[in-house]
Amino acid sequence: MPLDLTKHFTAMPTEFKLRNNTDCSWRVTVKLMNGRVTLDQGWATFAAVHQIKIDYMVTFKLLTPDTLKVVIFNDDGIEVVNKCGKHDEAFATRD
Repeated sequence: MPLDLTKHFTAMPTEFKLRNNTDCSWRVTVKLMNGRVTLDQGWATFAAVHQIKIDYMVTFKLLTPDTLKVVIFNDDGIEVVNKCGKHDEAFATRD
């Protein structure tokens, strides 16, 4: 993500909660690296479980200072809907 994201915070969070389109939440750590904000621990698992592939578009919307709404579009531009299931339970957060 661009470094300009940091201008929206008085202090950049070290962790974000990612909320998908079915209201499942995942925690990922945040790092500033090479002039960019990167999602670190937790992102690879999120991407794998949600089957994010090359050519998919992922959008992020800041909902609260530590929560991002994540919407995933496949390579045809169709929104991908992922339901919470048993494979998510080890990684999903509970509100």
